[in-house]
Amino acid sequence: MSVRQLNGGRKVGPTRAEKALETFHEEGAIGKAYDTRLLRRLWPFVHPHARFIFVSLGTLVVISCINLARPLLMGDVVRQADLRDSQRLFRDGAALALLLVITQALTFVQMYTMQVAGARAMADLRSGVFQFFQRLRLRYYDKTPVGRLVTRATNDVDALSELFASGALNAMGDLIALVGIVVMMVVLDWRLSIVSFLALPLVGAIVNYVRKRSRAAYRDVRARTARLNSFLNEQVNGISVVQAFVRERAMANEFDGINLGYRDANKRAIYYEAVLDASIEMVSTLCVASLLWFAGLRRVGDHAITFALLVTFTQYIRQFFEPVSLLSQRYTLLQSAMAGAERIFELLDEKDVAPPTLLPDACCRPGPADEAIALEHVDFEYKPGVPVLRDVGFVARRGERIALVGATGAGKTTVASLLLRLYEPQGGAVRVLGRDVRGYDPQALRRLFSVVPQDVFLFPGTILSNIAIADDVPDRGRVEEALRRIGAWEVFERRAADGLGGGGSGLDARVDERGQNFSAGERQLLAFARAIYCDAPLLVLDEATASVDSDTEARLQLALVEAVRGRTALVIAHRLSTIRAANRIVVFHKGRVVEMGSHDELLAQKGIYARLYRMQFAHEQAIAAERRAHAEPRAAAG
Repeated sequence: MSVRQLNGGRKVGPTRAEKALETFHEEGAIGKAYDTRLLRRLWPFVHPHARFIFVSLGTLVVISCINLARPLLMGDVVRQADLRDSQRLFRDGAALALLLVITQALTFVQMYTMQVAGARAMADLRSGVFQFFQRLRLRYYDKTPVGRLVTRATNDVDALSELFASGALNAMGDLIALVGIVVMMVVLDWRLSIVSFLALPLVGAIVNYVRKRSRAAYRDVRARTARLNSFLNEQVNGISVVQAFVRERAMANEFDGINLGYRDANKRAIYYEAVLDASIEMVSTLCVASLLWFAGLRRVGDHAITFALLVTFTQYIRQFFEPVSLLSQRYTLLQSAMAGAERIFELLDEKDVAPPTLLPDACCRPGPADEAIALEHVDFEYKPGVPVLRDVGFVARRGERIALVGATGAGKTTVASLLLRLYEPQGGAVRVLGRDVRGYDPQALRRLFSVVPQDVFLFPGTILSNIAIADDVPDRGRVEEALRRIGAWEVFERRAADGLGGGGSGLDARVDERGQNFSAGERQLLAFARAIYCDAPLLVLDEATASVDSDTEARLQLALVEAVRGRTALVIAHRLSTIRAANRIVVFHKGRVVEMGSHDELLAQKGIYARLYRMQFAHEQAIAAERRAHAEPRAAAG
């Protein structure tokens, strides 16, 4: 939790806004985890590669059985050394060497097959998480930090992959080895076995102490990793704002608080791991000491306890605690992996997934044949109890241009989101081409639209790949035609010729991340070209000229006449100059449709649209007069 410094160095707690921000980023606590349940859910991703798992585990059983013979050979070495039988010593040495070679060869096979299975299973899991991201509805992204989602597909999956890479799943072989060692020790001497394992209850007590606390510690690590990633993502994307408002020091202090919390969570996890490892080593030494004490008490020369038997038992004890020590190390990895699995499957259990169940046509009342877009008594709210649209209704016929106007936050962009079925209305019906949107497959529905958003998102690649983003194989001819139709071909051709395309030329000019090497106007032009390239029957322009200067807007006005010909266009705009030619104008005010008609009809009504128009017209007239004033001296000088 961050603190702020006041006068005199006095520290105070976070403000209400800071608490709200922390609440947004912090992840909810997950209930009690059941490792077997999580492993069962992991199995579908592992099952296609199960043959590698079976080979690995089978090889592990063979290795465990071979290792049981090593202490016996060591005891025989001591016995033959006492008898000074050099021939049998040589035989025992050769047998030990052979066992070592066989064990190492089998260990290679076992580790390789296990890690291959893990790498492939985790690749499938990561792919499944990414595909799940694409099925989530926008409502989920509105309330979830991006860094938290990135952590699911990266850090949490990596934690699970450690189960395979570290050999944590080799625990089955360790258990077989433990059972075999106990059996061998009891067969050799049951009294020494009892003495050797007197300290084992202490191991159980320590493991039980660490078990609950380490799981909580690793959960905390996973949550704080997500918080750290979220903050870093915000800072990278908003670095221009941070620098513009000189917030570097404040952001660095906030990052220090998050980073220290992450460090402390890791320290707690490391502490419990160290406690478990040191405790196992201590108990191992106590068992050997107990064995030596009992042997000394009974005298090593006694016929019941020979020196060779003592060496054999000592080797078995060391060999017994070797898998126990590995189990303790793997247990900590298991806790980390299970904490990651909890987070992953918590995400995959998210119910806010698209697409919803399609409604049959019989359940949806069809519209008229000439209907392109229709909203009937639509109610919508992003947050419960905060309505955005209330009883909204209007119809657009095929081939019409409909304009939506109103103040910011009036609900215009929400209409476009409902048409694309990015959100579901709480009431009413939304139809596209005479059919309820709930009766469409969402992908088929969205292919009916070409959309030009206000905030244009460009992907790293080329101009060609960004304009033809809807196609797997771009059509260069169609891309060039789209750019020419909006009068932008010369703009990008000149840009590439000036060397600003990053080494490309023409359509192959490079596009950096988020299109940062293009101006806002250029990104808008590319969005127009992308919409024309799609050639869908419905066109949505969402504040499409908000980031375009007047000269570019004039060029686009001519291109839009051709772009909307033969298709229905829904124009959402603040600039009233872009909607004068609309067949009908729908005026929104506080989530309701308050006026509807042509430009001239609405002006005659002298209502909200007339006031908006007068304000906008006066503003545009002032800008035009200012430009003329600047242009006249230049013309006179020329």
